[in-house]
Amino acid sequence: MTESEDRHLLYLTHRVALIDYATPILGSRDAAEDIVQDAFLRFSPARGPLGAPELTLAYLYRIVRNLAFDVLKRRKIEQREGGRNAPFWAAPRDTHTPEQSLLFCDQIRIVSDVLATLPHEMRVAVEMYRFGGFTLEEVAAHLDISMATAHRHIRTAMVKVAAQLDRS
Repeated sequence: MTESEDRHLLYLTHRVALIDYATPILGSRDAAEDIVQDAFLRFSPARGPLGAPELTLAYLYRIVRNLAFDVLKRRKIEQREGGRNAPFWAAPRDTHTPEQSLLFCDQIRIVSDVLATLPHEMRVAVEMYRFGGFTLEEVAAHLDISMATAHRHIRTAMVKVAAQLDRS
């Protein structure tokens, strides 16, 4: 049997146990199945001899565990960032008086001016995330930057907008 076949057999033999292992971590059997499949894709390319079966199986479990925790981290970030309501100046409003309308338009002008002063990459990140409804992952992929950098761009821009609105 080739090494690739050995890896595949090991995966098939322990697939259900791996899914059972990942399910409580992720809280969903469907998500656990996806993670286990991703783990196999990382595990299957031959990168040297398999070694002791216990160590190889432990390595496969570690891949599943790490991928599951990566998913949890990603969910937490997206919930934290996506769960927030849009800033008051980005939400549609009904204005009842001309004074309120004028104040709101002034705030929109301030936000627009702040966004215009931002570096291109930072402005695009904010526009995609806050106005376009894109996730941090999609913003990062579009701009070809890391998720941490995309988050930092958005946070920095929002702090600048908030500071300018406070000054006005």
